[in-house]
Amino acid sequence: KITENAKKSLASLKRQSPQLEPTLAIIQAHNDRLIQEANKNFAKEVGLRIIHVCLPEGSSKDEIVSEILRLNEDPNVQGLALDLPESLYSSKVLNAVKPEKDVDGLSSVNLGHLVRGDVYDCLVPPTVCAVMELLENLGGKTVLLVGAGGAVGAALQSMLQREGAAIVSCPWKAPQLQNELRHADVVVFGSMKPDDVPVSWIKPGTTIISCSRDLLSEKLNYGQQNNSAAENTVGSLAIAMRMQNMVKTVERWIQSHQCRTWNLHCLKLQPLSPVPSDIEISRAQSPKAVDVLAKEIGLLTDEIEIYGQTKAKVRLSLLERLKDQPDGKYVLVAGITPTPLGEGKSTVTIGLVQALTAQLKINSFACLRQPSQGPTFGVKGGAAGGGYAQVIPMEEFNLHLTGDIHAITAANNLLAAAIDARILHENTQSDKSLYNRLVPVVNGVREFSPIQLARLRKLGINKTDPETLTEEEISKFARLDIDPSTITWQRVVDTNDRFLRKITIGQANTEKGFVRQAQFDIAVASEIMAILALTTSLQDMKERLGKMVVANDKKGEPVTAEDLGVTGALAVLMKDAIKPTLMQTLEGTPVFVHAGPFANIAHGNSSVLADKIALKLVGEKGFVVTEAGFGADIGMEKFFNIKCRASGLFPSVVVLVATVRALKMHGGGPNVTAGAPLKKEYTEENLQLVADGCCNLQKQIQITQLFGVPVVVALNVFKTDSPAEVDLVCKIAKQSGAFDAVPCNHWSAGGRGAVKLAQAVEKAANQKSSFKYLYSLELPIVEKIRIIAQKVYGAQDIELSPVAQSQVDRYTRQGFGNLPICMAKTHLSLSHQPERKGVPTGFVLPISDVRASIGAGFIYPLVGTMSTMPGLPTRPCFYDIDLDPVTEQVKGLF
Repeated sequence: KITENAKKSLASLKRQSPQLEPTLAIIQAHNDRLIQEANKNFAKEVGLRIIHVCLPEGSSKDEIVSEILRLNEDPNVQGLALDLPESLYSSKVLNAVKPEKDVDGLSSVNLGHLVRGDVYDCLVPPTVCAVMELLENLGGKTVLLVGAGGAVGAALQSMLQREGAAIVSCPWKAPQLQNELRHADVVVFGSMKPDDVPVSWIKPGTTIISCSRDLLSEKLNYGQQNNSAAENTVGSLAIAMRMQNMVKTVERWIQSHQCRTWNLHCLKLQPLSPVPSDIEISRAQSPKAVDVLAKEIGLLTDEIEIYGQTKAKVRLSLLERLKDQPDGKYVLVAGITPTPLGEGKSTVTIGLVQALTAQLKINSFACLRQPSQGPTFGVKGGAAGGGYAQVIPMEEFNLHLTGDIHAITAANNLLAAAIDARILHENTQSDKSLYNRLVPVVNGVREFSPIQLARLRKLGINKTDPETLTEEEISKFARLDIDPSTITWQRVVDTNDRFLRKITIGQANTEKGFVRQAQFDIAVASEIMAILALTTSLQDMKERLGKMVVANDKKGEPVTAEDLGVTGALAVLMKDAIKPTLMQTLEGTPVFVHAGPFANIAHGNSSVLADKIALKLVGEKGFVVTEAGFGADIGMEKFFNIKCRASGLFPSVVVLVATVRALKMHGGGPNVTAGAPLKKEYTEENLQLVADGCCNLQKQIQITQLFGVPVVVALNVFKTDSPAEVDLVCKIAKQSGAFDAVPCNHWSAGGRGAVKLAQAVEKAANQKSSFKYLYSLELPIVEKIRIIAQKVYGAQDIELSPVAQSQVDRYTRQGFGNLPICMAKTHLSLSHQPERKGVPTGFVLPISDVRASIGAGFIYPLVGTMSTMPGLPTRPCFYDIDLDPVTEQVKGLF
């Protein structure tokens, strides 16, 4: 009956979680095959998978504990039981078992719950369960426990007392044993009866139960027909009860892994006025250890790779584990056309999740881009948010983090080196010599590598033996015939270095005169960074890396990384970078930092994988808040038309960030310059300037509405903003179609300053969203560009240069016409002219060139001239950055 009930319960649990394979691990340190077989048979009948870890007889307690600790951390094992000799059942061994995996219920945590009567929170040890199953009507009876000590004895006493029995406990060698045996109604042996205790000491009619560890092999016969010798039954019954406990453990395991409101320890903030520098605020807070944060949000031990105390990579296996869990709500933070100072999208993103989780107790995750070291040491400084709404530790966030940008730099430059090396070798060798070096004889064997076989298939050559290729096939295989004038793949470095914008390579004598002009881009402008942000798996990343077009051959056909044979090597360099990095906000709420694609020539959004993992972790009622670079006309449009197509995820709400400062600029205020003091128009109340500048806010709201997503305006309030200015902006925003408009003070107050924004976002997320793309991918490239220019930017039309038109024709002919468009345009104006503020109209958008990131999966038209390598200013940020040699603290980083 017990086994049948356990079987039905487990079948029901498996229907709820079809991917689960409930597994019980049993550590055994004896040679009793009977017990092992009994466990195996009962487990099979119930439907459990069982693992027997058989240690040699004589194993030490330390060896047992070591094995327990290993199984504690195995995510595929839900329950753990011990079959050990009596001498090994010590507190050290029993308490090594994680309470949540303690199927036998012998740890101190479990016994504590049992003794206190917290029945729901504990499991009754199987042997005790079996004893209680065999005994009925114990009220008023005397039960003698002989040789029953330790955890099992304590559990027995607790359960028997609960049933109203009078308990007497006695060791085998006690002088009063004979007297106690004569008066007992029930005798429970905790260990085997010594031969020197005669059966005649036990009064007739006494119920005798043996709980000896040697349950199955013990065959006792007391020679008295009026005794109920139940000792042979207890063994099988205890094992059946163990399986029943395992089913309860599995049920609790499922419940613990179902998404629920996190038991998150949020960090307290004590905001100061005036607000200190970002790094002072960051350093004043003590972050949680990242493994603690990971556990709080439902990550398993084997799903994180820890980097120091406050950062960890999260493995993609999590997506498989949580694949059946519903996603949370998806929120995008975008902005109006900004001033050169930025309007605080990252700060709003962090403030919003601090409000949601720390203040409103709603699961939420922020997903941010990793900042480039170029701006960190150049003009902008840190990019971890700001004030009391930032990611900590901010110096780690802004510097090397977990090395992703370095991995991208290494992969990018390996490919660049491969291109020039291949051109050199093809130009200096015959077909035969080239082929012999590409497919050498190694240990007497000559064979193609897997990537070379892929190239043969692409060429239509269905051969696998290198000796069977014809001369024509050898030439086709060995020669890529790259046209150097068409190379689009550049080297990268994560430093602002204007003198690398145009370089000459190949000047050494060893390069035999193969000199050409090239350039360096900033590392975040690499197509590999865009791929990292858009990929959905390791396999998808490998395929995208292989598709990257680096040049054309002399026939005008694209040459890819796959053709160069470098795909696998690139994937190896990127194998850790593909995992999102877990950090935390000032209030201890979780943040994923992953990818940082250039927001001009790429889509300027953090990674798809970070969003996907976060959406699973927050659960159906939670929120994932991510940020789009620049204004809504650039970052948001690319988010919808590029990132959403790659991910299949659609946002519930757009938060549109505005500032009175930026609106005054759009209303005709003087130029705002980074590093220069603000003019009085920006520090004094001026309602007319604000009203005039709200045209840009209205336009950005309209752009959001093109995609059918509700928009909440977050007005990032500065201390120079007057209440009348704030009220005016919120009023105009709501009149212009925003679901709500909320002033926010998170910069100076942390999450408390964004509670109203969080509440507005929560309400907006419950609205019906009718998301739609702006254009069909089937449209011609030029038509897709025109739709963006006219509907988003407000252009009258577009004008392609002859070079741009030629590139459009080439990409269409090469089969790349059905890719989305990623416009490379200034972020300082809706038009192509940075000085034109407000809402420019009547302009024709010039397209100077059109390029392609085939691996990333988009075409990027250049509107005017786009620099992919920033330069250092006269006084870069690095003048203020220093390291204290005693404390090793970073100083002056924003």
